[in-house]
Amino acid sequence: MRLSISGCARGRVFTVDRNPEHELGGSPTIEYGAKLRLQGQRKLLDEIKARERSMIEITGLMKMSDTKQPGVGLAGGRVRIAPAMPMGRGPAYDPGPQPPIVDVESWRLLNASCPSR
Repeated sequence: MRLSISGCARGRVFTVDRNPEHELGGSPTIEYGAKLRLQGQRKLLDEIKARERSMIEITGLMKMSDTKQPGVGLAGGRVRIAPAMPMGRGPAYDPGPQPPIVDVESWRLLNASCPSR
């Protein structure tokens, strides 16, 4: 599915945020604050990396199954209960679920700066 998302990039991790220009569009299926991994042409990703402190809008492809958060939402979606990995034999370290991947096709600079950490 092709979508346009506004937010801030830090390296190859993109954090979804509200569009400061209050434009219609974007992606109502991805929650604000969600972290996405950027993938695409190196030249394009280097241009995005150079604008780390500025809010940008990316357009790209993402799997439809990656737009849904795992688990069951409670309290209006503010709380999520997801299944845990079973304890016992197996790897000692579990990194948890991997962030969804967006194959970036284009980007544009928005008229806002990213909030500080």
